[in-house]
Amino acid sequence: MASVLDRPVRPGVAGRLFRGQPAWFSTLFWMDMWERFSFYGMTAILYLYASAPVADGGFGMPAGSAAALFGTYMSLVFLAALPGGWLADRVLGTRRAVVYGGAGIAAGHAVLSLPARWSLYLGLLLVIVGTGLLKPAMATLVTSPHRDDDRRREAAMSIFYMSIQLSALLAPVVVGLLAEKVAWHLGFGAAAVGMTAGLIVYAAGARRFGDLGLRPAAPLPPDRRRVLGRRAGTVVGVVGLVLVMGGASGVIHIEHVLMASGLLLLVLPVGYILALRRIPALTHADRGRLGAFVVLLAGSSVFWLLYAQGGSVLAMFAQQHTDRDIAGWTVPVSWFQSAHPFFILVLAPMFATLWLRLGARVDVPVKFAGALVCVGASWLLLAVAARLATGGDVSPGWLLTAFLLQVCGELALAPVGLSLAVKVAPPGYTSQYLGLFWLFAAVGAGLGGQLARLAGSLSLPAYFLLFGGLATAVGVVLAGALRWLRRHVGDAPAPATH
Repeated sequence: MASVLDRPVRPGVAGRLFRGQPAWFSTLFWMDMWERFSFYGMTAILYLYASAPVADGGFGMPAGSAAALFGTYMSLVFLAALPGGWLADRVLGTRRAVVYGGAGIAAGHAVLSLPARWSLYLGLLLVIVGTGLLKPAMATLVTSPHRDDDRRREAAMSIFYMSIQLSALLAPVVVGLLAEKVAWHLGFGAAAVGMTAGLIVYAAGARRFGDLGLRPAAPLPPDRRRVLGRRAGTVVGVVGLVLVMGGASGVIHIEHVLMASGLLLLVLPVGYILALRRIPALTHADRGRLGAFVVLLAGSSVFWLLYAQGGSVLAMFAQQHTDRDIAGWTVPVSWFQSAHPFFILVLAPMFATLWLRLGARVDVPVKFAGALVCVGASWLLLAVAARLATGGDVSPGWLLTAFLLQVCGELALAPVGLSLAVKVAPPGYTSQYLGLFWLFAAVGAGLGGQLARLAGSLSLPAYFLLFGGLATAVGVVLAGALRWLRRHVGDAPAPATH
């Protein structure tokens, strides 16, 4: 009997769009499409809402604190993939992790739609927890048919990465228009409606999966599960009580939480990597692959450091230094966040085809190095634009070109890095290796949020020049280590063909 992985996609639009993929691929697409609507809607308005004056319906944070909040949110979204991936692998199974994660995201946006100051923190917490459960489980399901086929696995991730950008393209337009032109909380509410729709579609298509992802890949023994459950409950309860009492008494402020999150991000990677190295199933070769993977991910954290400031520092640049007037109507700042998904929709099919044609001639280390050079070049370009902006608002073409370069880097790093995580992970630990990928993304995003405060003390040209130069330099360093990286991650360049 054919397994669920071999079942062909039904004819029709979905069949043409997802040709060669399992029948359940379209169900995951619709679910992740709405999750991306939530994510991109949030990135479009969170910084703007947090920094907007209270008199205008905003939260009234200083610009530096709002940027730090945005960066911390982005980093915690990535960081939550660690416990989320572990729970999917050991306790829930990927299917239930997707359901619980989607429900958490929908609940978080529903809370954010309430016009109360406390709703910001509770709503963000729910969205973070939900995303941490959903994202690694979703990636595991998507790549499951092609675990042993590098090129098809990367192509499948690229197709999926492209497809979900349809909602990401619309989210800043819809959410941003409602938030900036009508009411901030109405924008948050729109994402809640979308995520609920995604859950309904996912539930309706559940039968397509068969037994895939129904049970944990490496289930935890029941006695150990109970012990860890009690410990986790105690820690969460104590931390929650401290935060509530500290906030109510005025002893703990949001700045303290942001600083503690930044320190946590510096400690976690070391502890997590050491824990992975102690996994009994890892062979000597596995540990060598893990080491090379970590070096690549350390470089990628610099990419995310710059990328994650697209919704804060770059949004500020769009708001204060970019000409947004069209025939007397001012384009909402949040609409610039649609540039990323638009360019992904245009470029992702080209990149997917390119990877298949080039094969091992352009391998993972080369792609990572190229991604860093691209994002570095985008910020060096913005340094020029910021210098010109001292004489008046500049054309939006500067910012859009910078986003284009960042998307080229993203397509060379994000789907390829996730695919590599699947390749180097021992059986049963895929979600945890995917979590490691997002951990380094969290480190970059969190540091980027904290460093964004420098944009208020340094000149903008100097700020863009400093970090653009850093990313470019790291890309050059990775390029210099190609031979060592290739030896350990198992990639070697194919001989040139004539």
